[in-house]
Amino acid sequence: MNITPVGAALEVTGSCFLLETGSEHFLVDCGLFQGGPDVEEKNQEFPFSPKEISAVFLTHAHLDHCGRLPLLQKQGFSGPIYTTAPTRDVAQFILLDAAKLQEEDTQRESRKKLRAGETPTLPLYTEQDVIYTLSHFQPQGYEQPFFPAKDLQVTFRQSGHILGSAFLEFRQGGKTVVFSGDLGSPQRNVVPDPTLPSACDLVFCESTYGDRMHKSRESSIQELADALNWTWKTGGNVVIPTFALERAQDILFILRDLRGKKAVPSNPVFLDSPLSINLTEVYRRHIPDLDAETQSLMTQGINPFNFPGLRNTTTGEQSKLINNQNQVTILAGSGMCQGGRVVHHLKHNLWRADSAVVFVGYQARMTLGRAIVDGAKTVHIYGEPIAVKTRIFTINGFSAHADQETLLQWLAGTGKARIVLNHGEEAAAENLAKKLVQQGRQVEVADPGKLYQI
Repeated sequence: MNITPVGAALEVTGSCFLLETGSEHFLVDCGLFQGGPDVEEKNQEFPFSPKEISAVFLTHAHLDHCGRLPLLQKQGFSGPIYTTAPTRDVAQFILLDAAKLQEEDTQRESRKKLRAGETPTLPLYTEQDVIYTLSHFQPQGYEQPFFPAKDLQVTFRQSGHILGSAFLEFRQGGKTVVFSGDLGSPQRNVVPDPTLPSACDLVFCESTYGDRMHKSRESSIQELADALNWTWKTGGNVVIPTFALERAQDILFILRDLRGKKAVPSNPVFLDSPLSINLTEVYRRHIPDLDAETQSLMTQGINPFNFPGLRNTTTGEQSKLINNQNQVTILAGSGMCQGGRVVHHLKHNLWRADSAVVFVGYQARMTLGRAIVDGAKTVHIYGEPIAVKTRIFTINGFSAHADQETLLQWLAGTGKARIVLNHGEEAAAENLAKKLVQQGRQVEVADPGKLYQI
């Protein structure tokens, strides 16, 4: 087997591997590049012919892992897309939303360009492209090996990252290669803990948080409660930039518990994200794929993602009305503040010293969220300079990614396998690599475009 990292090497987004087994060419993930100024150009082209790809194996439905599948189909891919059933259902909402936003953005840009006598902008793909792509999905069960090609056995195994997420084991000719996808942390709410891998020959492992440890879940929940209580006393709002998939559901789960214990005020909470609302329903339709605690609540008829005071806002007009209120909590996307409704809420709240912004997820380089986390005193939103005077909370204990200790424990299951680290900024990957070398492991940090053979 020959494996080439196409994306997420020395960076976090754009996850994609080209896997060659004899005459067959496959992809593991086909994600969107996000964040930097060069992403538009990087997203346009593939360093291989989509027509020659026999199949795609999708680890999960985050955009940085699935976001270019419609472009792949648009450029000639016609094979199956193997993934889990929950990932298929989640991906339809993620990809349709991405296409809709692209079409809206390019329409606005095209109007400006046409007035200036320039060539209009086209979206990367359309909602129609997504619909065609969804017809290629072929769901597979966890721990159920199958043969997508002669002598090639593939198994999806629980990665504990988000609903439906998996890591992949490929076996051929007595050799085994593992792709971690994104790994979650154990003992989190909502989704099961990650399964440990079997011994293998080569493993490609994510390293998003390879250089740090997460705070405990208990201390992170307390920090969230502190933010809510502090802002209630000051009379301001709490804005939580929220990834529509996984983070929104986790935070709703925690808020329901905190409010039930009267540990935080029972003020209005707005879930200002049509995508989050739709995805929360997908969680309710896949109860067997959730963790034991969440399953138990649901089988008792309790919705763990709902509570008195929660208001779902679906229309733009409803979203705008939130800005007329005080002492409210707002969950809105996008999680890295690169677009969506949260940008409007930041515009209305960042300059307020009585308010708070609570970051509960990873912020990639060159994003608005990263600029705020890194201490920017002023940011530009829709061309307007906005002073950053809110109190900023960064709570990494809610991360859907494994920390350094969890990554080391998971990798211990691979035996003496050669390790290639991907999906991490260079410093994080290098730090994890040093730890692994100290353990006597053979490890390197993935180079984009480098060929790895086994």
